[in-house]
Amino acid sequence: MSTLTQLQVGESVKEIQLEPVSRIDLIKYAGASGDFNPIHTIDEEAKSAGLPGIIAHGMWTMGNLAKLFTPYFEEGFVKDYSIRFKGMVFLNDVITLKAALKEREEQNLRFQVLAVNQNGNEVLKGEVLFTQY
Repeated sequence: MSTLTQLQVGESVKEIQLEPVSRIDLIKYAGASGDFNPIHTIDEEAKSAGLPGIIAHGMWTMGNLAKLFTPYFEEGFVKDYSIRFKGMVFLNDVITLKAALKEREEQNLRFQVLAVNQNGNEVLKGEVLFTQY
């Protein structure tokens, strides 16, 4: 496995493709997060809110971004992040997580992060600041 120390500006960490979003994923996340808004778990509620179907919690998608940095836990930690939600994530969507090194300043590595659905549409975009030990 390569290390973040070897990563050059413009290069990316290995992207991660999540399993298709399932209802049980969202039910589990509702329980873990305490966000029981029914648009995330009940079809009728989502439709009555004007949505085509249930949508994933934005924070579910954002939380999955940490998986990009899990292989490097011995090198450092995610110190800060700034995220914009760009689109909705629906049941059965396949989300791909990406991170490219944007800037390196001493032990601080700033990554451009992105989550896209199976159609290539951005659903989340932002930056992660990873600090090496």
